[in-house]
Amino acid sequence: MNAPASNRRHDAHGGIRTEACATAPEGWDAYIERHPRASAYHRAAAVGIGARAFGLATTFVSARNARAELVGVLPLVEQSSALFGRFLVSLPFVTYGGILADDAAVASALGTLAVELARERRADHLELRHAAPWEASGLAERLDKVSMVLALPDSPEMLSRALGAKLRSQIRRAERESLEIVWDDAHGPEALAAFYRVFAGAMRDLGTPVYPRRFFRIACEALHGLCAVLVVRSGGVPQAAAIVVRHGRTIEVPWAAATVHAKRTAVNMRMYWELLSYAIRSGAQAFDFGRSTVDSGTYRFKAQWGAEPQQLHWHYWLAADAPIPKLNATNPKYARAAALWRHLPLWCANLLGPHIVRHLP
Repeated sequence: MNAPASNRRHDAHGGIRTEACATAPEGWDAYIERHPRASAYHRAAAVGIGARAFGLATTFVSARNARAELVGVLPLVEQSSALFGRFLVSLPFVTYGGILADDAAVASALGTLAVELARERRADHLELRHAAPWEASGLAERLDKVSMVLALPDSPEMLSRALGAKLRSQIRRAERESLEIVWDDAHGPEALAAFYRVFAGAMRDLGTPVYPRRFFRIACEALHGLCAVLVVRSGGVPQAAAIVVRHGRTIEVPWAAATVHAKRTAVNMRMYWELLSYAIRSGAQAFDFGRSTVDSGTYRFKAQWGAEPQQLHWHYWLAADAPIPKLNATNPKYARAAALWRHLPLWCANLLGPHIVRHLP
């Protein structure tokens, strides 16, 4: 495992003291619990997913006021790649991360120390994933991603009426498949194995290296009490599956997949109906379908359910005035690799994928 930089402190203006540590400082999770913009991924255990799954160096940056009270936090995970260089991310593998702070001065102090750490580690860039603007940051900003979020009604019956006849017909179409729908709030090994069987095949077909199965076990352990696994079987075979995560009054689906058969028979539509119904029954006020590029295929799929785009603001410090990195299909290197990946046998993609994906945020 790469060793993070030793603990360090920095005194900022206004009596704010920032500190970078290899472990979460006292009060970290308590601060996450009370901050209105916190995600489940800001929790100390979730910040450590990359360290446990891939051995990635992790740093907990915090800020305290003159009374030694915690007033801001920023988790950072270090990654490196032969293609894309070295970088610090808050947070990789998920949509949400970035700075949580009591005010603009604290946010600025945290950002300043993060840039110092990036320079110290000779990183090519620092990426902070925010769900809100940060005009005072002075950092480059990327605005090509949105989260697709649906405000939920009080009951599944109200949701059904809002969806319209076409969607209701597609959901009913899947009933011909003799479906077995299983929720596992304990995310046991059988549920995760079934989820992974579907997810790994779908990622290969998309040309994307897949996480190892242990990544999802570790993620579910870190998010204990906040996540659940859904598996939809047809004829005893897993055809669609998803993992959901709770962020306060919002349920997010960060990982979901369906087989080609599931898409052809609308089993994937039934899965999303089950996800939405689960969110309503659990008392959520909103359902987050995950991030998309505007006007992409996934964007349009989510929009048909009534989801509305919410702008994501990803901020970058860049070494030597480098361009904002494009670790996606708009990068020719990435696109060529994805095209080749789609033609790999599934066993080969599952074998090689985990060794590659640890380098991708």
